[in-house]
Amino acid sequence: MMQNVHLAPETDEDDLYSGYNDYNPTYDTEELENDTAFQQAVRTSHGRRPPITAKIPSTAVTRPVATGYGSKTSLASSMGRPMTGAIQDGVTRPMTAVRAAGFTKAALRGSAFDPLGQSRGPAPPLEAKNEDSPEEKIRQLEKKVNELVEESCIANSCGDLKLALEKAKDAGRKERILVRQREQVTTPENINLDLTYSVLLNLASQYSANEMYAEALTTFQVIVKNKMFSNAGRLKVNMGNIYLKQRNYSKAIKFYRMALDQIPSVHKEMRIKIMQNIGVTFIKTGQYSDAINSFEHIMSMAPNLKAGFNLILSYFAVGDRDKMKKAFQKLIAVPLEIDEDDKYISPSDDPHTNLVIEAIKNDRLRQMERERKAMAEKYIMTAAKLIAPVIETSFAVGYDWCVEVVKASQYVELANDLEINKAITYLRQKDFNQAVETLKMFEKKDSRVKSAAATNLSFLYYLENEFAQASSYADLAVNSDRYNPSALTNKGNTVFANGDYEKAAEFYKEALRNDSSCTEALYNIGELYDSEGDKSQAFQYYYESYRYFPSNIEVIEWLGAYYIDTQFCEKAIQYFERASLIQPTQVKWQLMVASCFRRSGNYQKALDTYKDIHRKFPENVECLRFLVRLCTDIGLKEVQEYATKLKRLEKMKEIREQRIKSGRDGSGGPRSRREGSASSDSGQNCSASSKGERLSAKLRALPGTNEPYESSSNKEIDASYVDPLGPQIERPKTAAKKRIDEDDFADEELGDDLLPE
Repeated sequence: MMQNVHLAPETDEDDLYSGYNDYNPTYDTEELENDTAFQQAVRTSHGRRPPITAKIPSTAVTRPVATGYGSKTSLASSMGRPMTGAIQDGVTRPMTAVRAAGFTKAALRGSAFDPLGQSRGPAPPLEAKNEDSPEEKIRQLEKKVNELVEESCIANSCGDLKLALEKAKDAGRKERILVRQREQVTTPENINLDLTYSVLLNLASQYSANEMYAEALTTFQVIVKNKMFSNAGRLKVNMGNIYLKQRNYSKAIKFYRMALDQIPSVHKEMRIKIMQNIGVTFIKTGQYSDAINSFEHIMSMAPNLKAGFNLILSYFAVGDRDKMKKAFQKLIAVPLEIDEDDKYISPSDDPHTNLVIEAIKNDRLRQMERERKAMAEKYIMTAAKLIAPVIETSFAVGYDWCVEVVKASQYVELANDLEINKAITYLRQKDFNQAVETLKMFEKKDSRVKSAAATNLSFLYYLENEFAQASSYADLAVNSDRYNPSALTNKGNTVFANGDYEKAAEFYKEALRNDSSCTEALYNIGELYDSEGDKSQAFQYYYESYRYFPSNIEVIEWLGAYYIDTQFCEKAIQYFERASLIQPTQVKWQLMVASCFRRSGNYQKALDTYKDIHRKFPENVECLRFLVRLCTDIGLKEVQEYATKLKRLEKMKEIREQRIKSGRDGSGGPRSRREGSASSDSGQNCSASSKGERLSAKLRALPGTNEPYESSSNKEIDASYVDPLGPQIERPKTAAKKRIDEDDFADEELGDDLLPE
């Protein structure tokens, strides 16, 4: 069977894989550099010949051959294509490219592959600026002007108004230089009007901030009258603000109205603010009807708290009860546009949510919301206190109406504060029973209101010397709100009245820990240390009390007397000068100032002060005595004039005393009995001082009138001070202490509300 099997010989058949390594040498680009024919073709015109196109008959033309005689003979191209630039049928063939795009001979001479051109080295340096060119000088000067304007604004925001004005003036000077230089180089159309506008506006604003109103108005007029400045008419609002500050109300209204006419109706908010300024100006001029029209329009278009409050004041001024009620309801209905407090309470235990709520609980937005709410409550409470006594037959009925309106609004928590304010009004009218009855209604209310009411009840019972009841309500106030400084102060006062001074000091200190500005607690604890003889500790607390409340005349007197006692008369001068400002009709404070100058050796200043006192109080004998003494020692000729005046006044004083004495002798026994009764009352006061109702500080007196001013006397005076401040009436809203003083109407709330300049 194997005989018929024949193996194929290896040489008879072609190899299946043969030919794969064979290639046409024409495509061997690696040997092109060594190919003599190719290199020759590249270097000569042989390689630039066009491809063969003999198959297209229409392109086969002849070309002329130049001869020595200038004649040309047509010669057909060997390639069958007309030569470049040849003329065919009278038409010249266009020239074609000789080389391919991007082809360079250098690429064929062994250069390395460098697509990024790194072999060419770094780029040449930039051309240096010519700083002496006019364009560059203008550019630098413009930059400097902008910097000065910015520095002026920063200085103004920091409170340095003088520096801000200097920078603004410097910017104005440089801007004028810039305009002149630009006019020399370019056409006037290329002047930077925006820069000129900003420089002038900043300069006018700085003049106004420095109260240089004439210069500010002149600068604003330059801007307003320039037609090239667009929307410059709005600056008439700023001019109206200046006239309002100058109390030129007619011009202020005129400019506000001119600005209002030039502002389109789409700018609703700005128009509302200008109308509010117009209304406030009408109130200042007493034109309440016109003011009412302005505020009524605002409340119908875009109601806000200030306009609503000013509308109530305007109706109060004209005495329209019904309109006052309607305006109060409009004020209550003004939307606050703030988030509810529930937003800041975490609904779950999610740590991420709690972290976010903690972050936004006291951020700037939350603070702004609190301020807005506090302002709304202030306006509502002030308006209610203002209109309650006049809208009904009695103030109690008026308060009840306000309370009912508030309860039906979003300010329901203010209803309790109004009730407490009603009790305070009863106190002002000396109706203590009604005040007590009103306050006792709050014993079952929430802790904040209960604490406020109990504080006021403690105050009332303390005034009536019912210390047991005062202590009981003070305990209730403290237990309801341990962080109420007024309640702690009242509790300290009740303990002080019982003679437990150490425990009283603890309550005063706790009140100060809760509120470091509690001047009542500071004063009381300073008085406590003074009564125990600890002058240094008493001085510390008196000084702190003065720092927080520099108008308390008792504190000022104690501090002045303390410095005199410690032989630092120069430091006592500032306190007595402040006392003379608070009580300008009391000659004793000015005499103390002059005495301090005299004791410190500044005789000329003392003499000038005594002369000034004599001009204000020509019948003061004490002042004339010191004038005579000082003029005698210094050797002035005026001594005779003052001596004559002194003798005349002393003689008049003797005659007056004799008349009084003769009148007493004629009156007989009843007068004596009354004097005896008065002396016995005085004795009771002295004995009461041991109970803590009155304290006295024994300080060294100033020299008497019959003693030389160089000497220092050991005579003591009784500088008596009122005992610890009694418990203070609670402020209805903030649960802080409140004195019983005159009602404080909100005329000062008629803020100008000037637009920002």
